[in-house]
Amino acid sequence: QVQLVESGGGLVQPGGSLRLGCAVSGRIFSLYSMGWYRQAPGKQRELVATISSNGRTNYQDSLKGRFTISRDNAKKMGSLQMNNLKPEDTAVYYCKLYNSDREYWGQGTQVTVSS
Repeated sequence: QVQLVESGGGLVQPGGSLRLGCAVSGRIFSLYSMGWYRQAPGKQRELVATISSNGRTNYQDSLKGRFTISRDNAKKMGSLQMNNLKPEDTAVYYCKLYNSDREYWGQGTQVTVSS
């Protein structure tokens, strides 16, 4: 059974930083891609960033330069470093592990950017 558990969310002031983590249990990880998504109240879930099994990254254009996705295959963990956070970054952030056949989601972690 594969489980993903996000961590690191919370309340941060505008301009601040947070680092989200995604711990994966189960036998799979290194051959799967990982993605971070977010969903703000009243909006559809949107892509934040993805990282392939070999480390190739992809970002939502508007987030390039502020967000950095990474992964540690040995620890079976993924991370999302978020800098210079803005109120519009407020959302529930989800991690996803996926390949062409399957996908697995975490339960999400709340990020609130407010003064």
